[in-house]
Amino acid sequence: MQFALLTFLGFAGLEAFSYVVHRWLFHGILWKIHKTHHYPRRGVFELNDLFSVGFGSVSVLLMVFAEHPLSESIAFPIGLGIAIYGVIYFIVHDLFTHRRFLPFASRNGILLSIRGAHQTHHQTVEKDGQEPFGLFVFDYRRFRGKG
Repeated sequence: MQFALLTFLGFAGLEAFSYVVHRWLFHGILWKIHKTHHYPRRGVFELNDLFSVGFGSVSVLLMVFAEHPLSESIAFPIGLGIAIYGVIYFIVHDLFTHRRFLPFASRNGILLSIRGAHQTHHQTVEKDGQEPFGLFVFDYRRFRGKG
């Protein structure tokens, strides 16, 4: 039970952390890097991908250096939650929403709502940005099936 709760906290915590970092740092002092995500991409990768490498590194470090046994660890399930978030983020954000790498189509209402909300965020290439800054937490009623 504790393992599952900590895994969920790692997942949910990264969404909350990502919102704060995206809104006030990526669209603030880190805009020079993040703006590569708001402008048309040149090539397969963008400088903004470094943030994913950073978040992924934190996840891996938490899991690799977790105390043993892992079932009693705090770091391992939090790192696992962050990793699960990263995989789902990659699938929903990169593959589905931005159609990078191996894009796919879906008529799933939740995925379409997420894409619609994220496209609203991308309506401008200005540093100020627009809501929503998170990927999974927003007013789904506002974007229902608008992908």
